[in-house]
Amino acid sequence: MSPTRRVSAAGPATPGPGSVVEVTEPADRVQRPPAEVRYADELARLREADTAARPPGWVLSVQAARRFVVGDSKLGISRKFVGDPSLIDRALITLATSRGLMLVGEPGTAKSLLSELLAAAVSGDSTLTIQGGAATTEDQIRYSWNYALLVADGPSPRSLVPAPLLRGMAEGRTVRFEEITRCPLEVQDCLLSPLSDRVLAIPELTGPEAMVFARDGFSIIATANTRDRGVNDMSSALKRRFNFETVFPIADLATELALVEAEAAALLRRSGVTAEPRRDVLEVLVTTFRELRTGETARGDSMDRLSAVMSTAEAVSVAHAVGLRGWFLRGEPGTAEDLVSCLAGTAAKDNPEDLAKLRRYLAQQVTWRGGEQWQALHNARHLLPG
Repeated sequence: MSPTRRVSAAGPATPGPGSVVEVTEPADRVQRPPAEVRYADELARLREADTAARPPGWVLSVQAARRFVVGDSKLGISRKFVGDPSLIDRALITLATSRGLMLVGEPGTAKSLLSELLAAAVSGDSTLTIQGGAATTEDQIRYSWNYALLVADGPSPRSLVPAPLLRGMAEGRTVRFEEITRCPLEVQDCLLSPLSDRVLAIPELTGPEAMVFARDGFSIIATANTRDRGVNDMSSALKRRFNFETVFPIADLATELALVEAEAAALLRRSGVTAEPRRDVLEVLVTTFRELRTGETARGDSMDRLSAVMSTAEAVSVAHAVGLRGWFLRGEPGTAEDLVSCLAGTAAKDNPEDLAKLRRYLAQQVTWRGGEQWQALHNARHLLPG
């Protein structure tokens, strides 16, 4: 039976116009359920078999949380993050301390996914998430007010609207802060007291409600792209309260190909495509991405490196688009011609010269390779716009 979630649906229900009716919605109708829903069975098995000591406030031990992320074939736990297992060890130990965990790296290296998996393993909930950006305010991080109740009753716990940070501290849960360096410096620094003193002041209230003290299990996982360095760099005071861990791109071609194949196949199934993606097409795709990302071909030739992000995550998105294009336009798996049509939107984002670099790659760096799909890729280079 598929897991379900409770949702409120407003609409013309029987009780009357505008009534709020609680319904049960199958989780498989949600485009992307959180990790604790997607892997509910695995988490349940891990909890049942978990006999190791747990840090205060954690739902799993460090050992079980590690198995959830890196996999355990004996328990039927799938591998969910492709990377250095020692990174997972260091990240989990950091979360067991009073310091925050900062995941940094190139875009598309699965920092957000790792953050989500760690939060699901540690606190059983990955949804206390702050999305950083230029417009992010302290109210969206800490708390805000129901202004109707505020006007009627004045500041009170009833009129307080908790944001992820307050909820995480009060409930002893993990808070995720995505793209923290996209936020203004003064907004970032609202984390200083929660990370150092483990307390959040609410000066509008009086008495015991004026201070929220962090409960066992509270921690913060933040992510930042190295390409955003210098946008809103963190203060030295805030940096001291985080342990920094770098998430590197996948080094091995076979590993990256297997990951792209698995993720693209899952996305295609959810999109109604019954045909499996062609492995020879995916091999061309992944190889192309790796060479455009590094500026070096498989035989060691130097070439133009694209300024656009040619990450594994982008490769999965392109593989998904190639499969959709082939299936819904012709009723078959996508081909290398579809790959050329889908590449332009990925390559030509940040710099108009990237499209010219991609065109040169297809004209000069593909002809010497063997294989039907490589030849089709070369022959379809005219499909690039411009």
